[in-house]
Amino acid sequence: MELFPELKKRYTEDYYSAREAQRMAEFIAWGPAVFQVSRLMVKYGILEVLRDNPDGLTLEEILPKAGISEYGLKCLMEASLCIGTVLVDTDTDKYTLSKVGWFLLADGAAKVNLDFNHFINYRGFYDLDKAIEEGRPAGLPTLGPWPTIYEGLSSLGKEESDSWFAFDHFYSDNSFDQALDIIFGEGGVRNLLDVGGNTGKWALKCVDRDPDVKVTIMDLPQQIGLMKENVKGKKGAERISGYPINMLDDSAQFPSSPSFDAIWMSQFLDCFSIPQIKSILTRTAKIMTSDSRLYIMELLWNRQRFEPAAFCMAMTSIYFTAMANGNSKMYYSEDLVDVIKESGLEVERIIDGIGQGHSILVCRKAE
Repeated sequence: MELFPELKKRYTEDYYSAREAQRMAEFIAWGPAVFQVSRLMVKYGILEVLRDNPDGLTLEEILPKAGISEYGLKCLMEASLCIGTVLVDTDTDKYTLSKVGWFLLADGAAKVNLDFNHFINYRGFYDLDKAIEEGRPAGLPTLGPWPTIYEGLSSLGKEESDSWFAFDHFYSDNSFDQALDIIFGEGGVRNLLDVGGNTGKWALKCVDRDPDVKVTIMDLPQQIGLMKENVKGKKGAERISGYPINMLDDSAQFPSSPSFDAIWMSQFLDCFSIPQIKSILTRTAKIMTSDSRLYIMELLWNRQRFEPAAFCMAMTSIYFTAMANGNSKMYYSEDLVDVIKESGLEVERIIDGIGQGHSILVCRKAE
């Protein structure tokens, strides 16, 4: 297995002492309680109050700021002490914020992941065993009656919708500028196909970057509707068009006109199983010329520079299993390269370190 250095260091040795391993086992067993306690410490502003008072506060001083009962505060504070998000001075009984608590409060990824797991995943993860055994998103009925989450994105409640799109955009948006430089850096891109273009955010950046480029967004019909509303009246919107399609229909052909110089797939293939990816890429190869390039931007868990990112990627696979569709994941890079080759394409190069840890696989039609 190919692992980037920090991952190899972490995943090939048992680095816990026996006592630490025992504690971690209990931490896992009480994971649902750990999650909800920590979420409420953020929700009630307790971690924020401690951050703003580095000398510490007693329970009596925290109580009026938290706006909950003394009983509730004691339960949360004592649990958080054991979790490790707060510390206590035994001489003064004052609580302070730990490093873990600081990251939970201040790290953008942690904030996005916390909301995403609460509003999208938490209830549905109860049926993870059914999802794995049956190959379907068994937890999705907690959100709505759709076969996959993608058909339901336009129907989610506000909190669910906000958390889903915040999660999706957090990881992609920070990569867009570097990706634009890669695609448009050498010029010559006049027609771009954005596969799975979602709300049109990337397309708007493309037409803003190049005044001559035209972008076709290919996505589900309901997503095309959302996209059109989102781009309406914005700069360059007249150069963005939609192509509604159900990509799970193997007979649904991709647009062959105009001839596309660049084809863009951002955080897209992780939404499909390997056989589905092969179908999508095979149809992509059919509309490519020798001069076309396919740019696949993905978060590949084994090519992460820092281990916490790999952890997040592996856990995101569980969302795909239980909630999204039951058959896709955040892919190991070599699995993705193999299916690219099987689809009549070849990888020219892989560019790592894009944004929050993305890699871009630049592909051409195989000769």
